[in-house]
Amino acid sequence: MDPEATAADTPPGDASPGDATSATSSRRARGCAIAVAALVVLVLMGAAAVAEFEKNLTADGRKEQTGRSGSADHPHGAGATARYEDGLRVTVSRPRPHGDGTYSLTVTFENGTGDEVRLGADTFPAPLVVRAGRSGDDDDSGYDMSWPHKDQSTAALVPPLAVGDEREVPIRVTSSRHGIPVTVEITPPGAAYRETAHFQLTLG
Repeated sequence: MDPEATAADTPPGDASPGDATSATSSRRARGCAIAVAALVVLVLMGAAAVAEFEKNLTADGRKEQTGRSGSADHPHGAGATARYEDGLRVTVSRPRPHGDGTYSLTVTFENGTGDEVRLGADTFPAPLVVRAGRSGDDDDSGYDMSWPHKDQSTAALVPPLAVGDEREVPIRVTSSRHGIPVTVEITPPGAAYRETAHFQLTLG
């Protein structure tokens, strides 16, 4: 058979069977690639949704921190903020001396959660503790400090904290000398629990 005659007999624009098979295979390959990419995106989205769901179920009371964790062994310093995964924020100010042996500081709660927070709930451990001594130490016998207006601070916790609101709780302590360490322990009540945030300050 004359190859030139065969080529001449083929109408212009008509593809050979081999060309058609190649085009079909190319379209199938593109379709498979798109399907695989879509499946990968769906799997990643599903994993993220499951992780967020588990976090909301089990980890609302955990702190999410950069730097110090706020544990007893690695307490926050004055002016730092403890951040909880559900959106609650707690900040402890630096102590301010008043020249008569008294010092004042403020604990600020910010409710970034989706629910009302009852800070003054009767829970154990207590929502707010201020004591002499270093964080993690049980013995504070070597320090002279008192919290004479504890009832006023506790009363400031009682009203529920609405969504989006913040609450400043004033604290006033007395000490016979400057420079002693003071630990503030905050355990905000939650539906299940919240980790205690430890702050270590210095009077003076």
